[in-house]
Amino acid sequence: MGNCCRSPAAVAREDVKSNYSSHDHARKEAGANKKQPITVLAGVPKENIEDRYLVDRELGRGEFGVTYLCIDRDTRELLACKSISKRKLRTAVDIDDVRREVAIMKHLPKNSSIVSLKEACEDDNAVHLVMELCEGGELFDRIVARGHYTERAAAAVTRTIVEVVQLCHKHGVIHRDLKPENFLFANKKENSPLKAIDFGLSIFFKPGERFSEIVGSPYYMAPEVLKRNYGPEIDIWSAGVILYILLCGVPPFWAESEQGVAQAILRGLIDFKRDPWPNVSESAKSLVRQMLEPDPKLRLTAKQVLEHPWLQNAKKAPNVPLGDVVRSRLKQFSMMNRFKRKALRVIAEFLSVEEVEDIKEMFKKIDSDNDGVVSTDELKAGLRNFGSQLAESEVQMLIEAVSVLSLYICPSISGPYHSTNI
Repeated sequence: MGNCCRSPAAVAREDVKSNYSSHDHARKEAGANKKQPITVLAGVPKENIEDRYLVDRELGRGEFGVTYLCIDRDTRELLACKSISKRKLRTAVDIDDVRREVAIMKHLPKNSSIVSLKEACEDDNAVHLVMELCEGGELFDRIVARGHYTERAAAAVTRTIVEVVQLCHKHGVIHRDLKPENFLFANKKENSPLKAIDFGLSIFFKPGERFSEIVGSPYYMAPEVLKRNYGPEIDIWSAGVILYILLCGVPPFWAESEQGVAQAILRGLIDFKRDPWPNVSESAKSLVRQMLEPDPKLRLTAKQVLEHPWLQNAKKAPNVPLGDVVRSRLKQFSMMNRFKRKALRVIAEFLSVEEVEDIKEMFKKIDSDNDGVVSTDELKAGLRNFGSQLAESEVQMLIEAVSVLSLYICPSISGPYHSTNI
């Protein structure tokens, strides 16, 4: 879950409100639960988070937790606070997952590429993870904002991601949810470090141990996850998927449903023919192939990835722009990811009134003839208005990827706007 937000300068220009309306709303929701409050963190005294921190605006929201901007009352340091509602921890497994997330963040050594945990505390209503604030934005947004995007830039990002994987594996942790949304830049500077921010699905492992629980995000799942027999090698696969997207702008395995994505992953056919692949170096394509090796026993380890010539010579990788098509694809992919994250929260009744209105406005803008239905042609026109340079086949993939989701959204936003079933 992301924690991108205002800059410190913007915060300094505003008075921090003491009523914290959104946070109060969360507390009232939790207060509706009359059951005896559970204890999640052993040996941690229960305390009111607001005694030590000024809790400001909401930054992000996930299945269990809401992340807020917070300010240390003593030092005035800007931080992020991920508050996990105890009301939503319905089973012992849910509670164990939170305990494990905290344990893993404490277990991993401090590193410039991993968000640091300042402290974990709890009160009767929630568990609070107070963390380093990352305000530089999501990975793809930064890439799109740059006018010059090259293999060299993709290599630098890939190195950071695989270094995180190597660190996790060295300390007995499988991340299990590597995806672009889980990497944020620490600040808005050009040389800002890129940081892994979410370990909510991570798990401890011992050499040779295998797991069967299907977790993660569909586009990034390794085939052995779908076969329910996997180990740490799945993180290399996910990093390979990210690398593929970094180089061409779309995931290697597409379909209109999660089941279709799973089938595509198991088939394992990777397209290296469409633009810009003919212009991508053979060394980069070689690394992608070896990271997306279907057999985990043959797949490269994190150490081997970092030793690959393309990353060893990252500073010498081609500095020729990959082209506006790649940037346009990344922009659309990032936009749709953000849209789908909001849509899933609509389904789960997590959205605020303002966020629901945002989605309704998006449909209204695309629905040019105001008939309450977003047709294929209207979606294509909408993409063009966003500056998209996608090819016809790529627009069709985008339509397929969002069509089923859009159908789920319509009843939830109490409006007529929906996608045609393409």
